[in-house]
Formats: sequence, structure tokens, C-alpha cells
Amino acid sequence: MGKPGIDFPGLGVGLVILRHGKILLYKRMRPPEAGYWNIVGGKVDHMEPAEEAARREAEEETGLTITRIERIGLTEQIITADRQHWISLLYIARDVSGEPQLTEPDKLSDFGWFGLADLPEPLSAFTRAAIASLPSGELR
Repeated sequence: MGKPGIDFPGLGVGLVILRHGKILLYKRMRPPEAGYWNIVGGKVDHMEPAEEAARREAEEETGLTITRIERIGLTEQIITADRQHWISLLYIARDVSGEPQLTEPDKLSDFGWFGLADLPEPLSAFTRAAIASLPSGELR
């Protein structure tokens, strides 16, 4: 059958979580782009609506409660170094409750809120695409 993203293009989701003009980013420990700062997200399960997948993945990874989200774009990432290929729907959440945590320490090593002027490096290609999809002025 194979693995999505590795044996055939995978369908993923990414969620930009904003609070007070800052974006929540986590540092990845696994490919694709291990060691890079990334928005939260993951793969869409079979028969799972993408919007629900975005909310589920984000809540699992952050411990936050996420209410309304909206789609802001689509990105295709072909990461040749990791031999991975993903097509991902991008969403934004401005209304979340709770404080973020490191709920998956086997997958993510660090997190923080970042403004446009203090984005951490290295920043994943996926995150750069998501930031480019944001309505202007959202990230300060």
C-alpha cells in the first residue's frame, strides 16, 4: 500500500495559529525538514474532512482548544532531501483557548510565539508558504 508523502504524494493540512499578531511555531524532530521550525499540522486520514484533520492535528500537537478555523490557501512541497512530496491545505485560527504545550516530545522539541521580525531559523518551506498565504497585516 505504501506511505503517503513517501511512496505517493500525501495530503496534509497545516494550521497557522495566531495570537496578538504572533504565530505559534514548533521545532520538528522528524522528516520532512527535521530541525526546522514549522506550523502545526499533519496528514489527513482517509474519510476525514481536511478541516477536521487540521483542528485534530493542531489540538494534539499543542494542547490548545481550537474553535473556528478558515482555509487560507494550498501549498505543494517537494522536499528532495527527505524524498517527500506533500500537497497541503492551509488554515488559520485566530480564536484558540489555553496555553500551548509540548504534548508530543517525541516529534517536537520546542515551541514559541514569533512575530514577523523575529521568525526563527531554519524556517520550513511549508511555514514560509503558509506565511505568504496570510492576509496582509495578520502577522506583525
